[in-house]
Amino acid sequence: MKIKGAVLEEIGRSRPYADSKPISISEVELDPPGPGEILVRIEAAGVCHSDLSVVDGNRVRPVPMLLGHEAAGKVEELGEGITDLSVGDRVVMAFLPRCGQCKNCQTDGRLPCTVGSAANNAGTLLNDGQRLHRDGEDIKHHLGVSGFATHAVVNRKSVVAVGDDVPPEIAAVLGCAVLTGGGAVINTADLQDGDAVIIVGLGGVGMAALITAISLGKGDVIGVDSVPEKLESAKKLGATSAYTPQEAIETGLKAAVVIEAAGNARAFETAVNLTDVGGKTVTVGLPAPDARASLAPLGITAEARTIVGSYLGSAVPERDIPTYAQLWREGSLPVEALISSHITLDQINEAMDQLADGHAIRQVITFGNKGQTL
Repeated sequence: MKIKGAVLEEIGRSRPYADSKPISISEVELDPPGPGEILVRIEAAGVCHSDLSVVDGNRVRPVPMLLGHEAAGKVEELGEGITDLSVGDRVVMAFLPRCGQCKNCQTDGRLPCTVGSAANNAGTLLNDGQRLHRDGEDIKHHLGVSGFATHAVVNRKSVVAVGDDVPPEIAAVLGCAVLTGGGAVINTADLQDGDAVIIVGLGGVGMAALITAISLGKGDVIGVDSVPEKLESAKKLGATSAYTPQEAIETGLKAAVVIEAAGNARAFETAVNLTDVGGKTVTVGLPAPDARASLAPLGITAEARTIVGSYLGSAVPERDIPTYAQLWREGSLPVEALISSHITLDQINEAMDQLADGHAIRQVITFGNKGQTL
């Protein structure tokens, strides 16, 4: 079938992307689902820094590649062997599929699946499937999803079913921002009663960590970011207080748990410096591969502090996504507050500029009720 999708043609074009247009809106041929795969009509897709990091070259991937990894939609066709889903089910995309058999998959989410990671790096589906083509050329899959399109074929292990009561834009954001930020809080931070937590970097992932920490009610939740509008948003969402990085350091702010969600070396340094004696720094942001931070090792040793990485929130998607969906149903996790704007697929280059400039939390691409084929 022919679909419409956002294809990254070249990595590292100059900004503004609205002018250089590294992403084209293209007609792409999508193969039917193979064994163990499903065809999904995309309803909504979030624009994330992990998409931008491919566009700007911080995460080098093979191109051309149909971008998008945070998405939700309705199942339209089931491949051979799938019996636990039905046509019409709403599903959330999970951008790191788990094979369930490798050594890393036995760590309860702590380590990323070896097989899934290899497929993501190669731009294929979990079973090495290649389902996207244009003019006789293969188009690579982005993190097993390629959700910036009207339809996607994905491996069954790349989706988690949710109820129809979860709106598409909420479902989409659950699959990356909430899974990653919320997981950093629930799966990795191990907050105890009375623990204060500081979130450094209030983009989509950081704000998700913030609202998750607030929902737990363990202790003070403090936001840190350099953008004043994001600090105001954090306070409106229930943060105890909010500071710029400089203000946080100058006031001597400390917390038992500090979560770094900005994805740059200076934010990581700030997060470590804000961690209290005996505390834990959780880093969930993804900086450029050549980024380097400067730390004082003595402070880590003498103050018995811990630094731990949390990829994808140390999540097991089929376990965690239903939990976040239920918290949203109960009104304790206001995921809709993470959505800063709704856009169309044609605005994707401009959306990357907004993200790079730090103006957006989560821009969500919405598609018509029936999707679109060409």
